[in-house]
Amino acid sequence: MHRRDVLRGIAASAGLATAGFAWIERLAAPPASLIDPHWTRHEAAAAERVDHGRWAGLLERYVVVDPNGPNRVRYAAVDATDRAALAAYLESLEATTVTALARPEQLAFWLNLYNALTIAVVLDHYPVESIRDITFGRRRASGPWREQLVRVEGRRLSLDDIEHGIVRPVFAEPRIHYAVNCAAIGCPDLQPEPFAAARLNAQLDRAATSFVNDPRGVIVTTGGDVTVSSIYNWFQADFGGSEAAVLDHLRAYAAPALRTALDDVTSIRRYAYDWRLNAA
Repeated sequence: MHRRDVLRGIAASAGLATAGFAWIERLAAPPASLIDPHWTRHEAAAAERVDHGRWAGLLERYVVVDPNGPNRVRYAAVDATDRAALAAYLESLEATTVTALARPEQLAFWLNLYNALTIAVVLDHYPVESIRDITFGRRRASGPWREQLVRVEGRRLSLDDIEHGIVRPVFAEPRIHYAVNCAAIGCPDLQPEPFAAARLNAQLDRAATSFVNDPRGVIVTTGGDVTVSSIYNWFQADFGGSEAAVLDHLRAYAAPALRTALDDVTSIRRYAYDWRLNAA
């Protein structure tokens, strides 16, 4: 069972899980587990840069940035020319020897590959109400994440392989959860530009700050009850391994008003996630 499946449990229909049942969903979420030692290889001094120009153009044309809500994607507007551009971009990534890159360039590569693949999958099946409706005919599947969609260095990979089998175990970076986009409203935003090694740290910080300070990330009621995104439950281990560590992480990225509201908070009341497609 993968992270997209966990909402089938308690309170699944509402996209909510109270803290008392959070451990059930957390157990069902995929762990960070290296799929192949091959992907730990890198060249620290490598100067090669991957060309993400095609992806930049697609993001610029089709991502709708809303300062008061989630970024959305104009899936219905993507024409044949840009579908071909997306396919060509993915082919260029498949032709890349990622293990010959430096670490920051590798991380940018994997994040961009994941997001571009996700867009391609949605486009191939659009219109859908949720990406979880895309199952490639798999029985009892919830989403496309286990389907092997790409070949890198001769190895077939799925979206889950990329996220949980490579990025999480190799880079051990909690901010990647703000960077990979699963085409859902509840997910951290698809950014309107590609990730790039030279500015990756700033991009990840910006994405983290944006999500934490959005109601999809954290809501604190006047009574002090806290609702946070389910990503902090599913991947609690990546955010420090406890509710207290998650709250510390949230405070680190919270704007002053939210940080003040979180100052005396010692527990999380519930977790929430919206699986509707992030279509404009």
